[in-house]
Amino acid sequence: MFEISPATVVQVIFLSREGPAGAAELHAFIDALNDDDKAQLTAVAWVGRGAFEPEDFDEAIATAIAEATTPTADYLMGMPHLAENLEAGLDALGVDVSGEEEDLL
Repeated sequence: MFEISPATVVQVIFLSREGPAGAAELHAFIDALNDDDKAQLTAVAWVGRGAFEPEDFDEAIATAIAEATTPTADYLMGMPHLAENLEAGLDALGVDVSGEEEDLL
């Protein structure tokens, strides 16, 4: 079940787009999330890159929890195309973030 705040995911997208200039802030932001949000954020990215189907989101969360051997921030920041994967994941899951995007602009 999708429980992470869409605004949280959008913030990660924006920070990841800042590249090296926002890396420290992105790392700190992800580190500050609770474990459930970290697992859900990872699952959204996995759905976005096609590793899981949207209907398997709960399985993706369980996998993220079970296989978390690297700090989430390190793992996600090492993922090519993180912002695009998160956007695609939100879209695939039917999560509308237009209000959150406007708030950050």
